[in-house]
Amino acid sequence: MSQGDQKKNTERPDTQDFKTLFLNDTPMMDTRAPLEFKKGAFPHTVSLPLMTDQERAKVGTSYKRDGQEEAIKLGHRLVGGEVKAERLAKWLAFATENPNGYLYCFRGGLRSQITQQWLKDAGVAYPRITGGYKAMRRFLIDTLERITANQPLIIVAGGTGCAKTELLKQVKGNVDLEGIAHHRGSTFGKRVGGQPSQISFENTLAVEFLRHEDKTPNLPIVLEDESMLIGRCALPDYLRAKMSVSPLVIIEANMADRVEHSFDNYILDKLAEWQSVEGEEAGFIGFASDLRVSMSKVERRLGGVRHKAMTEMLETAITAHEKGDPSLHRDWIQPMLEEYYDPMYHWQLGKKQGEILIRGSFDEVRDFLNQRALPVN
Repeated sequence: MSQGDQKKNTERPDTQDFKTLFLNDTPMMDTRAPLEFKKGAFPHTVSLPLMTDQERAKVGTSYKRDGQEEAIKLGHRLVGGEVKAERLAKWLAFATENPNGYLYCFRGGLRSQITQQWLKDAGVAYPRITGGYKAMRRFLIDTLERITANQPLIIVAGGTGCAKTELLKQVKGNVDLEGIAHHRGSTFGKRVGGQPSQISFENTLAVEFLRHEDKTPNLPIVLEDESMLIGRCALPDYLRAKMSVSPLVIIEANMADRVEHSFDNYILDKLAEWQSVEGEEAGFIGFASDLRVSMSKVERRLGGVRHKAMTEMLETAITAHEKGDPSLHRDWIQPMLEEYYDPMYHWQLGKKQGEILIRGSFDEVRDFLNQRALPVN
């Protein structure tokens, strides 16, 4: 057998098996322009564009004015010589590091075909995804809607500071909405590094629902109770509607424990996150600014007098914290829970239509859910 025949036999074919791609966390190389990637992408995907945003705009203008042939010629002129060599080197590196990966463009057309051909000319046969981003996005939209309609849900509720997210991680069949949104789900819940775009949030959520269906199809999906927005990421309307009528489990905790949990989550962990990214000094500045911005957002609901008093407590706590004593944050956290979060929580809970399966402590609710993790008829 010739070397050419051997190479041909080891080449992987192009694929349209989207389910397998997502369930296997397959590495994917996105050859769309950076702006397209920023608007929406998939998990385990790296942006290695054929063209920059500016190059793509020029080629698009040429296509409309002069037709496809001239646009392709312009594209080759813009992405030639050293520019081509630089981009090809990145593609080759990705292909070497991810021998089981795939590449794609928007529709599975010219951009991915050209990238694939240039890789082949360099001696690397690398498969592409037929239909590209558009087909995969359609698959995930349909998947999320289908599983939401067909799969039972259980909603974990409880006041702020009841450790709902921590409980979620200890039960079977959970999907962490706040983890996907990269936000703690409250006014003070912003996390360093920002949030995914709405489309990227929906894509990852669909993949997690798909993973649940594949691994534990007979279990309900356990979700934390959320409002319509988790930071800036919006839950799909049909998912919110299903959550509002689904059975509930409610964690109850005393105020002291809730204050302590909120202190750990929104003060100690938040500061550690800021400092891990920005360094000790700049991290503290970012952390303090984050708290101040969050406090400013609750003024209308609290009213001017209470907001002014809590702002003063916050400033006192920040000053003491900067000197090494973070404990004074508890002084504003407790009234914030009592006067801001709890009234809002009770109002939202009153609108729920689902059956309350259990009210209990963290351990009681966790054990109930895990004992209940039996096949759904």
